[in-house]
Amino acid sequence: MIELQQQLAAVCRRFSVTSLYAFGSRSRELAARCAGEEGDSLALPSTDADIAVQPAAGALRSSRDRVALVGELETLFQVPRVDLVILPEASTFLAADAIRGELLFCEDEDQQSREELYYLRRAGDLAPLEHERLRLLLAGEIRQ
Repeated sequence: MIELQQQLAAVCRRFSVTSLYAFGSRSRELAARCAGEEGDSLALPSTDADIAVQPAAGALRSSRDRVALVGELETLFQVPRVDLVILPEASTFLAADAIRGELLFCEDEDQQSREELYYLRRAGDLAPLEHERLRLLLAGEIRQ
């Protein structure tokens, strides 16, 4: 289904998305479908798809654009729901988790690599603080 890859690229360009990742339980399935690997239609037809995007500067600012993008991705991937994560707005650890998923579209590999390094470096810098926060939570010394 190289056609799916081309359709995804067209959607990303229309919405000025420079990188798009699938992560979570359906990431491998969506990557395989984009690569043209045929399978049993959808392995988990009733579950959502977790998608993270890196928009170009100034893109996807309006709710209308975000809803339209979600609608197109739901149709394209044939899923009942897409949970959309806008990487620059996501929490540090959610962004790091998302980019560890499957890269389905990339407009500029150099820029995408720099962005990934930024998210991973940010998560690495905050990891000791997050570990301490979790330790204190589990010990009952703080509340969430």
